[in-house]
Amino acid sequence: MHLSFDHITIDPVNLFAQKNIAVSVVRLDKIHTVISGNKWFKLQRYLEDADKLNKKKIVTFGGTYSNHIVAVAAACKMNGLASAGIIRGERPKLLSHTLVQAEEYGMQLHFISREDYNKKIIPYSLQQDENYLINEGGYGEKGAFGAAAILNYSGKDFTHCCCAVGTGTMMAGLIQAVSPYQKVIGISVLKNNFELEENVRALTKNARKEGQIIHDYHFGGYAKHTPALIHFMNDFYRQTVIPSDFVYTGKLFYAVSDLVKNNFFPAGSRLLLIHSGGLQGNDSLKKGTLIY
Repeated sequence: MHLSFDHITIDPVNLFAQKNIAVSVVRLDKIHTVISGNKWFKLQRYLEDADKLNKKKIVTFGGTYSNHIVAVAAACKMNGLASAGIIRGERPKLLSHTLVQAEEYGMQLHFISREDYNKKIIPYSLQQDENYLINEGGYGEKGAFGAAAILNYSGKDFTHCCCAVGTGTMMAGLIQAVSPYQKVIGISVLKNNFELEENVRALTKNARKEGQIIHDYHFGGYAKHTPALIHFMNDFYRQTVIPSDFVYTGKLFYAVSDLVKNNFFPAGSRLLLIHSGGLQGNDSLKKGTLIY
């Protein structure tokens, strides 16, 4: 199990020529099947710090379909670390594909009530000095610093950098890494998550600019989807051969397509879309829902 950064490509999406808009997707999903997309970038600084502090186990938070949870589990196995995931809600009779995979990578799952989860209460059994805590989604300065390196693989010829936003960690890193003439646009995948702006701002205190978060394309909320979104994802794949997931990148690609149609971006804009991976999440969909 290894990471393949040389597999990253920048794929053109030739769908918006009539609007005089150039769109490309940086395929971070090609890095690894599980630690894919932005996950490794957000995790790497934390793992380096844990090693420096001689920590033996990584503890983190996540939901039933969390790409972050399974990525942490895989990264820990790769680096010889134990891992524990604090999961929101009661343990279901049948675990999601994501959590099954996390357990296969050796992660211990600890289910806590939604109330305790919202307070980010760490179970007593995990409150040990040898454990190293990573926030949900890798949120924090180290996560943002690692995410800034994404643009090292993305080229420089763009006016707008567009990404899906969960915790805001990757977006914060991108804001700190772009040039003064480049703008970062975030598409929130959570419903009414208006804390995002403040969360991103907290990680970009010294940045020269702020990004813009758009809240209109969540399709019902985190990990929610509609027939319209699924139809778009299949159609987008037919036209571009770029797969997306229904939690993050499907919403990003849909949003950008809709925004282009509605003249949100000025003519002549060059858009860079961040493919943040997470394709494993599609395994929770009924077989045949997606054509890829």
